[in-house]
Amino acid sequence: MLESQFLTFMVPIGNRIGLLAQDAVPVEGPAWQQILFNPIGMITILVVLFYVMVLLPERRNRNELTKRLAALKKNDRVVTVGGIHGTIVNITESDKVVIRVDENNNTRLHVNRSAVSRVISDDDDKSVKP
Repeated sequence: MLESQFLTFMVPIGNRIGLLAQDAVPVEGPAWQQILFNPIGMITILVVLFYVMVLLPERRNRNELTKRLAALKKNDRVVTVGGIHGTIVNITESDKVVIRVDENNNTRLHVNRSAVSRVISDDDDKSVKP
């Protein structure tokens, strides 16, 4: 009894393994079909797409941010990563930026240069105000 149950379980598995062990049917047709249905070709295409769609734009954005942070100067109006608006008062050599937040109390914050997310220009102010 146990032997018959074992055979009924193992025979379909043996048939599946036999199907997997068969040679692949060669793809006949144009060269692009042969490349597309080749696993190495497909992986290569996916790697190239990933590079073009993810890594290149990220590198471009990082370079642009580095240029903007290097171009910071006194009296620039900035917004920090935390959403704090202020005006740059001083930039030290150790990548610290002092921003003035309140004109009346002369409140100043010391933040890292990397905490500045964007510089507000006069054009941005005109588009915000009605």
